Amino acid sequence: MENVSKIWLGPLPADSPYVKPFRMYYIQNGVEKNWDLLKVHDSVAIILYNSSRQKLVLVRQFRPAVYHGVITSEKGTFDSVDLQSFPPSIGVTLELCAGIVDKSKSWVEIAREEVLEECGYDVPVERIEEVMVYRSGVGSSGAKQAMYYCEVSDADKANSGGGVDDEIIEVVELSLDEAKRMLQKGAVNNSPPSCLMGLLWFFANKAPAAV
Repeated sequence: MENVSKIWLGPLPADSPYVKPFRMYYIQNGVEKNWDLLKVHDSVAIILYNSSRQKLVLVRQFRPAVYHGVITSEKGTFDSVDLQSFPPSIGVTLELCAGIVDKSKSWVEIAREEVLEECGYDVPVERIEEVMVYRSGVGSSGAKQAMYYCEVSDADKANSGGGVDDEIIEVVELSLDEAKRMLQKGAVNNSPPSCLMGLLWFFANKAPAAV
């Protein structure tokens, strides 16, 4: 799904619509300090459960930041990346359906749009339940994220999903046993904390009693 043929780095444009780096200065306990920060968009994430199939619905996609992080953790640098030694697949993640808050709509309406665009389910906002609100990237951005839960069925399927514009997103149906294995001690996942937290919440609060 990656279809990535060339990767290189460049300077961040000053007019980036997604990331704004800056330095905050403050005095704490009488000592002047500073901290380098990133201004990023707040976001929503949605736990999706298809009751017709008894499957959790997640998304798989190539994340450049994860690809960069995997390589620099191993090599220490990102110079002269060999796609044979470091295939783009190492930057592919398994995540909850999610999206940034960049529209003048309510957060739950944005969540509904993401469910339709990424996963292909058309559901009214009344069926989308707020789970919790928290802060992500507390060392770099402190961005706000709201997590939602939505139970869907095959009858709600309106299209194949996959994202909009130039997004390349694969819809993944995960059995409950497969999801549990992601949460076992010693598991190594290319998944963000919000995904793992969402799965834990699902099993604690929504999973069928027989599971």
